[in-house]
Amino acid sequence: MLIRSRRGWELPEAAATPEGVYHDRRALLKAAGLGLIAAGLPTLPAWAAAGPPADPSAARYPVPRNERYTLDRALSAERDVTTYNNFYEFGSHKGIWMAAQKLPVRPWTVAIDGMVEQPMNLDIDQLLDRMPLEERLYRHRCVEAWAMAVPWSGFPLKALVDMARPLGSAKYLTMQTFKDSKVASGQREFWYPWPYTEGLRLDEATNDLAFIATGLYGKPMPPQNGAPLRLVTPWKYGFKSVKSIVRFTFTDKRPRTFWDTVGPAEYGFWANVNPDIPHPRWSQKTERLLGSDERVPTQLYNGYADHVAHLYAGMEGERLYM
Repeated sequence: MLIRSRRGWELPEAAATPEGVYHDRRALLKAAGLGLIAAGLPTLPAWAAAGPPADPSAARYPVPRNERYTLDRALSAERDVTTYNNFYEFGSHKGIWMAAQKLPVRPWTVAIDGMVEQPMNLDIDQLLDRMPLEERLYRHRCVEAWAMAVPWSGFPLKALVDMARPLGSAKYLTMQTFKDSKVASGQREFWYPWPYTEGLRLDEATNDLAFIATGLYGKPMPPQNGAPLRLVTPWKYGFKSVKSIVRFTFTDKRPRTFWDTVGPAEYGFWANVNPDIPHPRWSQKTERLLGSDERVPTQLYNGYADHVAHLYAGMEGERLYM
């Protein structure tokens, strides 16, 4: 008899929310090649309903689903995920999605440098050609205590690390977003340490869950969600997920990240989700599901403890959580 062990983020099949609507939509997108089928789907903003802007990567989507990464809750509505965003480069409010449409995602060059055998600069489409694109369903938990469930398209961060061939002395991976205050008005706020910088220890970066997202809902990534490349680490609070990445730097020093610089008493380097450690200004015991008023209990490591807890064994002296 075959006995299947469930992972920490999964529910029994009988308890899981059906994904029929989303599967139907994927099939229709595959057949049509573009656009949305309106019947039975949430109303989307005009720019989304018309399909993505001219993007050389559009024909790559939808990408194959990796069934290893499933969910214990319904997918969030695409409308909510694409219009309720944090992207401080374009402002500090949740309605920045319209302003973010100014972000040009072509041409886009990605630098890979630091402690690597050979630094390189790649055009985004060259990079996508070299990466194994797939879709994963992940929880996303914001430090502000709201949550969503998203079908991300992209590739394992480990694939990029393997391509970069870091030196044995490298211990961390630093990631930076673009810097262009003519496009991103939020970058004119001089008190912020632009460009937005984030980082992972290399064993975190090569963990199976660490993901570089290039799309969502079967289409290329919209600008407001971090086009054309964003980090996704589902066991950490969302501010770790640096958007619109232009540089990956391998280093032997822990990077000083954006929010750890702005508010070190509130936002640390590790940012692992833990319901028992409150933010200094609010509880993390529960989270609000995006698109509703429903609150559900927060899980340690956002429900991914089985996959990542070993990374932090013996680090009791570190401030691992908010």
